[in-house]
Amino acid sequence: MAQSSIEWTEMTWNPVTGCNKLSAGCKFCYAEVMSRRLRAMGLEKYKDGFKLRIHPHELDRPYTWKKPQMVFVNSMSDLFHKDVPVDFIQQVFAVMRDNPQHVFQVLTKRADVLLRYDREGLLTWPHNVWMGVSVEDGRVRHRIDALRQTGARVKFLSCEPLIGPLPDMDLSRIDWVIVGGESGRKPRPMDPDWVLDIKDQCDRADVAFFFKQWGGTNKKAAGRELEGRTYDEMPELAHMV
Repeated sequence: MAQSSIEWTEMTWNPVTGCNKLSAGCKFCYAEVMSRRLRAMGLEKYKDGFKLRIHPHELDRPYTWKKPQMVFVNSMSDLFHKDVPVDFIQQVFAVMRDNPQHVFQVLTKRADVLLRYDREGLLTWPHNVWMGVSVEDGRVRHRIDALRQTGARVKFLSCEPLIGPLPDMDLSRIDWVIVGGESGRKPRPMDPDWVLDIKDQCDRADVAFFFKQWGGTNKKAAGRELEGRTYDEMPELAHMV
């Protein structure tokens, strides 16, 4: 467990670490950079850097949390990576089901794997699991259709880093959209018109809109205001957990 500075969650839980690049949004992966830092600091969990590793001892951790939390699952990996055993994914889901006082936010770029497991009946969906897919530009918008077909109760999109326009998305059965620009040493620019268009789409579809950041080389200075205000909307279903 770690308290998180990510604006749309409260803490992170990483029963899996490590990954590999899959699409354009992965180019400047923050988790890869962070894993190197943690390895240099001597943390046993990251001794292999960004190689994919499962950590069964982490499965006990949510049972120790006393206060209800909003938890980002696998901020340092992708639970639906092809090398994560299905039975381990099922164990993670069982832990989430056993801890209904928390909201668990799962985010993947491997929407095809997610949908296949769902269709094969390998996943059961606790009410407190929010399932999301990363959609950084139009080349991967098919991930939205895959997510929509799953049995997840709350479905969301993370359009971060937003590196291209996403016009005319089908937001039916999508509950939440997060938008953010890329940060780091060489961030790719995000056109404000792309952000405003997504916000307008969310307004028309009655979907919660969360603007995370403008990004850039100094994301703190760039801030997270859009048209003079911040957007911190969350799915309305949150209060039912």
